[in-house]
Amino acid sequence: MLAPWRSLLSRNLHHNRSKPHSRYFQLATVTPEGYPANRTVVFRGFFDDQQNRLKIITDARSAKIQELEHQSQAEICWYFTETREQFRIMGNLQVVTCTEQDPTLQKARQSTWYDLSDAARSQFAWPDPAKPAASKSAFEVKSLDANSPAQNFCLLLLTPQKIDHLQLRGDPQQRCLYTLQDDQTWLTQPVNP
Repeated sequence: MLAPWRSLLSRNLHHNRSKPHSRYFQLATVTPEGYPANRTVVFRGFFDDQQNRLKIITDARSAKIQELEHQSQAEICWYFTETREQFRIMGNLQVVTCTEQDPTLQKARQSTWYDLSDAARSQFAWPDPAKPAASKSAFEVKSLDANSPAQNFCLLLLTPQKIDHLQLRGDPQQRCLYTLQDDQTWLTQPVNP
């Protein structure tokens, strides 16, 4: 079932499609030490309509994976400059790795890998992230097979639980909270900005 906020988000994606940065949002997680960790990631589409899961990718060697082993809850913040709207989407992140047993999730991992550009795929053959800087030649990678995901390629699925939508146009500005009540029912509550 399509969530009530999905059409608003899709509209923003459509109206901001000429702005390449509209495909990027900030993903916040929590480190094992309890510190916030925030970074910019690329929106890779929706996994399905039933749970409205957003697709993100990452490297199994990245800090995100360690953080998600500690705490699966995360939040994204997505701002659309053309329409002046912000979506904060809170939920749980699921990591889909090369050892995933669910065939549907493994197929989603495979198709997401296939849809990447050669340049994006090559980053998964680069030296380990956050290690001392390697020589430039270590980053010169041949194209990786589009049909065979790298072992360290992970698909992240964010299952939204709560959405805070703020429209910065207008006087007063408009704000609405969407909260998942069970697996399918969303509570919609307009609130003060």
